[in-house]
Amino acid sequence: MALYECVLIARQDISAAQAEQLSEQFAQIIRDNGGTIAKSEYWGLKTLTYKIKKNRKGHYTLFNIDAPAAAVAEMERNMSISEDVLRFMTVRVDALDANPSAMMQSRNERGERGERGDRGPRRFDDRGPRPPRRQENVAAAEGETA
Repeated sequence: MALYECVLIARQDISAAQAEQLSEQFAQIIRDNGGTIAKSEYWGLKTLTYKIKKNRKGHYTLFNIDAPAAAVAEMERNMSISEDVLRFMTVRVDALDANPSAMMQSRNERGERGERGDRGPRRFDDRGPRPPRRQENVAAAEGETA
C-alpha cells in the first residue's frame, strides 16, 4: 500500500467537535476500503491567507494514511462532495513521520533561531565615519531655518 499525507480545511461555521466528527467520517472511509490512518492531528481553527468560499477561517486537520490508491480516491471524492470541506490536498510520500507535525510542536521544541552565522556584527557604526558635510549645504540649510 502507498503512504499519503492529507490536509483538509473545514468551514469556520462548524464547531471543533463537528470538525473532529467530519475527519472521523473520512478516516472511516479509508478503513472501509482497506487502509489505515497512522496519525490524525486536529490543528484547530486558523485564519486563512485569503478568503475561500466567503470564509476567513478554517478548521485544519492532518491525516497520515497507509492505504491503496482507490481508498484515497474515494475519500477525496467524498471530500469534494461535502459542503463543510473548503479545501483538501493529498500528497504521496515515501515515509510517514511518527513525530508531531510542525503545527503541533511548541515554539521551544522547534529550536531557537540561534546565531546569525556569517552575517557579521550588526551595529550602527559598522559603516565607518560619515564624510564631512559640504559648506554650501550647511549655509543653505541655515538660511532656510532663519
